[in-house]
Amino acid sequence: MHKRVCRVILLSGDRQAPVAAIAEELGLDKWQAELKPQDKIERIQASKEQGAKVAMVGDGINDAPALAAADISVSLASAVEISQAAADFVLQGDKLDRMVRAMDVSCGAKRRVLENFGLDVVYNMIAVPLAVFGFVTPLVAAIAMSASSLLVILNALRLAR
Repeated sequence: MHKRVCRVILLSGDRQAPVAAIAEELGLDKWQAELKPQDKIERIQASKEQGAKVAMVGDGINDAPALAAADISVSLASAVEISQAAADFVLQGDKLDRMVRAMDVSCGAKRRVLENFGLDVVYNMIAVPLAVFGFVTPLVAAIAMSASSLLVILNALRLAR
């Protein structure tokens, strides 16, 4: 599998004590509590200015502006509606461990798309000149086109594993 490089920072509007307890339980050394929505947006913008791609997970009304500011925004199915509306996608259930699976699927999908583009380029570099110069009949060209489509579909289905 690919190596994930993520820096997790807990930004919360809640009080210090509960946020500190959750950060400790999760093993996070970077966290901030008692933040207003604008504070979260400023932290996101600062990370983006340093070249980071920012994924924001939020579930409350006050998270909607920060979700909109992030490169990727995620909400939970149990979150308030405005948070879900501001998010790029909504994780089903109420557990963040599904975020790891979503990241794996996302990276796998990107890999399969690039592979399929590569297959398409190779196919067209071989098949088009053969067809143009009359080395294959229309029936053979149609079968080859169908076979190439099946190959792309089978490659994409590897993602389900």
